[in-house]
Amino acid sequence: MFIDKYFESKKPVLSFEIFPPKQDMPFDSIMSATQALSALQPDFISITYGAGGSTHRNTLEVAEMIKQRHNIDALAHLTCVTNTPEDIDNILDDLEQRGIYNILAMRGDLPDGAPEPPQPIFAKHLIEQIEKRKKFFIAAAAYPEGHTQANNLEEDVIHLGEKVSAGAKLLITQIFFDNNLLYNFQELLYKHNIKAHLSAGIMPVSNAKQILRIIKLCGASVPERLSKLLSRYGERPDLLELAGVEYASRQIEDLIKNNIDGVHIYTMNKPNLASSIVKNVGLR
Repeated sequence: MFIDKYFESKKPVLSFEIFPPKQDMPFDSIMSATQALSALQPDFISITYGAGGSTHRNTLEVAEMIKQRHNIDALAHLTCVTNTPEDIDNILDDLEQRGIYNILAMRGDLPDGAPEPPQPIFAKHLIEQIEKRKKFFIAAAAYPEGHTQANNLEEDVIHLGEKVSAGAKLLITQIFFDNNLLYNFQELLYKHNIKAHLSAGIMPVSNAKQILRIIKLCGASVPERLSKLLSRYGERPDLLELAGVEYASRQIEDLIKNNIDGVHIYTMNKPNLASSIVKNVGLR
């Protein structure tokens, strides 16, 4: 029922992330993507929530489909920046009814143009509310280079410790392209006595404009080797995809050698990328 069972019995735990279709879009594309990803036998699949909960209903439906149709545990994202405590209770009721007991709890992003809430809202508040029920396994987001709104990495790690103290038992990292950043981050976790499973978030580069936009939003740094790949193949998506899969595969091989708890692949709903990486690294 809870995905921590995988972390307690194996290394590395393999998981994928997908995003559901927007509210007015058909399910056909996501159904084929989940079918292909399920064939790779991940331990669980996470489903994003959309800015301001814009895909809330579809997130729950996709999570339920993954569990029932493919018999794979689903990790449903849930954000709190635009949800009241009453909204969250209703969503938790819905998750229970659907048999989804694993949640990635985050503050989330505001929709474009929306004002900031009058009172600060943090992921730890959402985690505390979920934890009160004692019915869910809770994961939280971690930032190897620090959250873009944090003053520095160490301050961000201290806040991360608050999320773990509130009930988060798994930390899934934001994307990073230099493994040394993650190893330094792990040392900070040890320094602050933060004890939780850690899964490394890896995104294969397949589209130059897309990845540069994501990098700008999340504040990830670009190593020289990756920068050269983007410059060399930025106008050749076919070659960039091959180079991006190779880059991600080498990252994961090194992480496995260094005994990482889990590998979490941001698939961008492209099962072919995940499939190539899994085969390259021998994860299945």
